[in-house]
Amino acid sequence: MKNMGLSELRLAAAQQQNNEIIRERAVNSLDIWENTRIFGNLNEAVADCALVVGTTRRRGQFRKSLSMTPRDLAQWLAQHPGPAAIVFGNERTGLEDHELDLCNFASHIPVSEKQPSLNLSHAVQVYAYEFFLAMEKQQPVKDQWTAMNQTDISTLADSITDILKDLGFYKFPNRDEQARFLRDVISRAGLMEREGEYLKNIFAKAVRLSDERLSDERLSDVRFAR
Repeated sequence: MKNMGLSELRLAAAQQQNNEIIRERAVNSLDIWENTRIFGNLNEAVADCALVVGTTRRRGQFRKSLSMTPRDLAQWLAQHPGPAAIVFGNERTGLEDHELDLCNFASHIPVSEKQPSLNLSHAVQVYAYEFFLAMEKQQPVKDQWTAMNQTDISTLADSITDILKDLGFYKFPNRDEQARFLRDVISRAGLMEREGEYLKNIFAKAVRLSDERLSDERLSDVRFAR
């Protein structure tokens, strides 16, 4: 991480670490470990991030359909503001389905099918290298807009699906699926907080207009009956 200018390491539901071994091996980069933030689970670890990307080579019906290479991802992130999290699974099994579900989209390293598995440290370095190349020349912009974090995005997605529920939109039990869809789309769009509020107000106005239309129709029926 330090070779490539990255400094913020987060561990989610991690096993107990051997500090002595880490101190021996962290040559000139002990500060990365000393500033590591540890969380009880992945959801807590990424709550303040605008975008969450899960790394995986496995695809399937219940895994992400959208995936970028490290190079494409780095170039994309360089153009999108807001803190982003790149999530790596453990060395043996990678990310589980429920962990990847917390991510907005996936990323994979193209490799030979003859040996598709990479050591975790090697995979991290591939991503770190591409991020360094894509972002080293990026200069901070004054008053740059900041994308919503995952907590606010989830709240917005829930608010929208609440509104759709009031409209009678859900005839089948697919609300959770649509909430995940909205969360991922909003994350990839990089909406600011005020843009998210504007989007919610559009749906809320649709409910009010629908209620007013129904009230007018009922009133017309009463007048006709008279």
